[in-house]
Amino acid sequence: MTAPEVELRRVWCRAAGRRTAAGVPALEALLAHLREPHRRYHTAVHVMWVLRHVEALLRQPSTPAVADPPALRWAALYHDAIYVPTTTDNEARSAALAVADAAGIGWSADRCAVVHRLIMATAHTLPGEGQVDAATAVLLDADLAILGADPAEYAAYVRGVRAEYSHVDDEGWRAGRAAVLRAFLAQRVLYRTVYLRAEREHRARANIAAELAALG
Repeated sequence: MTAPEVELRRVWCRAAGRRTAAGVPALEALLAHLREPHRRYHTAVHVMWVLRHVEALLRQPSTPAVADPPALRWAALYHDAIYVPTTTDNEARSAALAVADAAGIGWSADRCAVVHRLIMATAHTLPGEGQVDAATAVLLDADLAILGADPAEYAAYVRGVRAEYSHVDDEGWRAGRAAVLRAFLAQRVLYRTVYLRAEREHRARANIAAELAALG
């Protein structure tokens, strides 16, 4: 088991509490999804990165109180549980799996609904300047924190995503990726939390602009 998987297991078991033993098959299935051979970026390493940024944002005085931190962590664990680049329902399927596994360890329907809503938000279709609750802001920013990473980390992220889309030819990749990047740049702000906006907004825009220029 890799170090990121050990970290994810620890987070999962803490959330499951006394129901951990009963839920172990679900945990192993989640880790198996993250090991799928077509994944190059959306792996346990990415989920660990997101969880670490969630925790960092929760500690920031500028982050409003999150109503249900365990539900937020569970959503972070499962937000990319299903990742098939050739389909468009990854978030819906990930949310369904997260809810099923949460119900399996005894979580209430209300808490499961929070998990479902949070994972669906990671489709990043909400308006960039729209008002969202604190948990959604934290999860979305943690998921997009890589955009504001240092250039070497950002380049590794791009290579990973490109490898996941190896079924797309170079022309199709350039066109599709450029559309995504332009949509990011068109947003007034990329990050919804005060902390990441201050720490990473400028660098994220520089990274995106540089990648867009390189695409030609």
